Amino acid sequence: MTPLPSGIRSRMIPGINGLEMHVLEAGYESAGRPALLLLHGFPELAYSWRKVMLPLAAAGFHAIAPDQRGYGRTTGWDPDYDGDVGSFRMLNLARDALGLVHALGYSSVAAVIGHDFGSPVSAWCALIRPDVFRSVVLMSAPFPGPPALPKGNEISPRKIHDDLAALARPRKHYQWYYSTREANQNMWHCPPGVHAFLRAYYHHKSADWKDNKPYPLESWSASELAKLPTYYIMDIAQGMAETVAPYLPSAAAIAACKWLPDSELKVYSDEYTRIGFQGGLNWYRCMTDPKYIAELQLFSGRTIDVPSAFIAGKSDWGIYQMPGAIERMQSSTCTQMRACELLEGAGHWVQQEQPERVTGHLLKFLSG
Repeated sequence: MTPLPSGIRSRMIPGINGLEMHVLEAGYESAGRPALLLLHGFPELAYSWRKVMLPLAAAGFHAIAPDQRGYGRTTGWDPDYDGDVGSFRMLNLARDALGLVHALGYSSVAAVIGHDFGSPVSAWCALIRPDVFRSVVLMSAPFPGPPALPKGNEISPRKIHDDLAALARPRKHYQWYYSTREANQNMWHCPPGVHAFLRAYYHHKSADWKDNKPYPLESWSASELAKLPTYYIMDIAQGMAETVAPYLPSAAAIAACKWLPDSELKVYSDEYTRIGFQGGLNWYRCMTDPKYIAELQLFSGRTIDVPSAFIAGKSDWGIYQMPGAIERMQSSTCTQMRACELLEGAGHWVQQEQPERVTGHLLKFLSG
């Protein structure tokens, strides 16, 4: 691994809900600091927070970033496609976070801060245990609230997939693709290799790809979803490796990439080359499985009542991939939404692309 910035340490914490959890920490030198829990997304690692941890520590916080279940150096999870998928369901991921907080000796944290798939985990933490997670910052993925209880006249959830497949240019939704058996092998063993795959994937979803010009979609329909880039609504015959391969930047563009130099990308590619992608993909399998959605319907109508904020890149289609979610998050799901910031010069990887501005917004929120 590339040496961590001075002031960030790496260690293993055993006994976390069946896991031995790998965490990065900054601001650990003195006791009694308010804690911040930083939860990454896919395909990322605790390392994704490296640029904001030291400024947060300098402001007086103990910043804690784990490799979540299925990721990086954290062990104790089942890597088999036919194994214990249920352990990756949302409520168990929230339990992982709660277990880590208690293992580190805290009864509560000042904030739980989540990016990408870490955003819904953070939201569920704050919704279910507001006594422990005293505020929440969601990044890049708006949280529309718990799933509604079904109504008797609802259209079959399969219809959207049939409609996407029936388009003149047949398409499929990436989350359901990520739930398939072939997704892991497609990315892990693609001909260009994991490093080139991740470079193309990160580039394609960043502000560096100039065609990322997102806008709200009108509805959850095939014709509207088809306006999303192919990294979200894929061509039906392609895997994710083939989808992003044409967007691998040139050697000159890679050399000029300040927010993710090749030495830092290698931290990700080394870990994913070692363990594959199935751990992270299992999160999607739980999110697309009706049985695990039904479990979350128990909380239908519940709101997040601790102070909250949302931060994303202006060039991030993730804000709009679920039509109406960002509006619902602000109007009803989060009853104490203090800020909703969309940052110029950032796509999906907002805390890596614009770390200084993200840190500024986080500290402003936390000081309030």
